[in-house]
Amino acid sequence: MNGKYTAVVQQQGEWWIGWVEEVPGVNSQGATREELLDNLRDALDEALEMNRADARAAAAGAYEEVSLSP
Repeated sequence: MNGKYTAVVQQQGEWWIGWVEEVPGVNSQGATREELLDNLRDALDEALEMNRADARAAAAGAYEEVSLSP
């Protein structure tokens, strides 16, 4: 995982829930704050890898990968 991402987290009852601001659909829950953050990191890693695979599959023929910074 490269770059920095922001997690929005909150406790709801006995559970912690959270979302990654920069990547729609990346959210998770955990019994503790630490478990939630671990789960969010895992979910973010999986989402980024799936996005990479989708982008590479969509590029027909030769392509170039270029690093971007905001």
